[in-house]
Amino acid sequence: MSAVVIEGAYVAAGSGAEHESGHVVAEDGVITAVGAGPAPPAAGARRIDGRGLLATPGLVNTHHHLYQWATQGMFADATLFEWLSGSYALWSGLDAQTVSETTTAGTAWLALSGCSTAGDHHYVFPREAEAMAAAEVEAARAVGVRLDLARGSMDRGRSAGGLPPDGATESLEGAIAATEAAIDAHHDPSFGSMTRVAVAPCSPFTVSRELMTAAAELARAKGVRLHTHLAETADEQEQCLAEFGTTPVGYAEKLGWLGDDVWLAHGVHLSDDAIERVAASGTGVAHCPSSNARLGAGVCRTPELLDAGVAVGLGVDGPASSELTGLAGEMRQALLTARARGGPRALSARQALHMATLGGARCLGRSAELGSLEAGKLADIALWRVDGFGRDVIDDPVVALVFSPAPPLEHLLVGGQAVVGDGELRTVSAEAAAAAGRSAHRRIVAEEARR
Repeated sequence: MSAVVIEGAYVAAGSGAEHESGHVVAEDGVITAVGAGPAPPAAGARRIDGRGLLATPGLVNTHHHLYQWATQGMFADATLFEWLSGSYALWSGLDAQTVSETTTAGTAWLALSGCSTAGDHHYVFPREAEAMAAAEVEAARAVGVRLDLARGSMDRGRSAGGLPPDGATESLEGAIAATEAAIDAHHDPSFGSMTRVAVAPCSPFTVSRELMTAAAELARAKGVRLHTHLAETADEQEQCLAEFGTTPVGYAEKLGWLGDDVWLAHGVHLSDDAIERVAASGTGVAHCPSSNARLGAGVCRTPELLDAGVAVGLGVDGPASSELTGLAGEMRQALLTARARGGPRALSARQALHMATLGGARCLGRSAELGSLEAGKLADIALWRVDGFGRDVIDDPVVALVFSPAPPLEHLLVGGQAVVGDGELRTVSAEAAAAAGRSAHRRIVAEEARR
């Protein structure tokens, strides 16, 4: 790899470090220098003129469902449980080709919103389980985005009181074996790896107690992280109290599902006591404000989580519950949602950017590599055009990024390599990615019509 020099940008490096006219230098995919003023000499480096640009760490998406690209816009007025019940019938038609196409479209869209690392929770494996995981890994690698694949599972179909049709679930033994196979085949724990795998049974209302327990044991035996949906809706709260005699967080705690190797999706309905338990255990939370609003699930108590010291990252959630949302837009949505509930000091622009970067890296267990621009960390860098019409009257570039609709993304580097350059995808064509998404949608709808 050649060296890269960014010079003249406003550098929001993270952890409070900002440089009005600064530089970032990277070599062999790793940052070697960050600071104010001109860059140190770097012979033969590719140079990027940063004037008019804001440099931030590449954004980290902590919760997504890439396969849902194929089912956007459906069940538009449904509650979460209604939306899931209708969607599962469509998702039962997933196969490896559809997963490849949706991953291509979804990661390309994320890259164009400044996202360099995508945490994807895939939990529907009606067929071709190993091929589907491999297809997702291959497609994300072609786009050039880091993939943290949370290999999900469900073993509790409708016949056992769960939400999904039985045909969309796996057996307990089959789910554990397939998850272990995905870890063995794709998990790369090395510094700078493009693919990590986590163990991620879907949720308490689609997964048995036995699978939740076995999944935690597998993850800890393999040294990988744990992820699941929790406390997303009031319905879930009521179901857990009725079925398990405790809250979702209480149930998770009983099963060994709180800890510094765990991050939870949503965490909307958390009491003061639940927040204290999450914070004390080191558990992270993926905040998905647009999806929570779209499905009417409620408002996450993000300021309280942050005040308690919880690692909070941002997540787009599935495209089918957050249509065409880019990760950059989630910063604005998180800020507005928090302020609508708690007033103008509930969340700042820099807190929102922190959640989208270092907070997300903490959730994924990658804060030593990602989430801030520091020497020794990976050269995952987003460069935003903040001197254009309208934003040229906002003096604070971080406010311009977070308060307004997302500014144009000029460049996205992942490990120093150009994934987006001059506003365009450089690894795959946008047209090909869009065509892949259309193909997946048509196939999955046709498959449902045939059943």
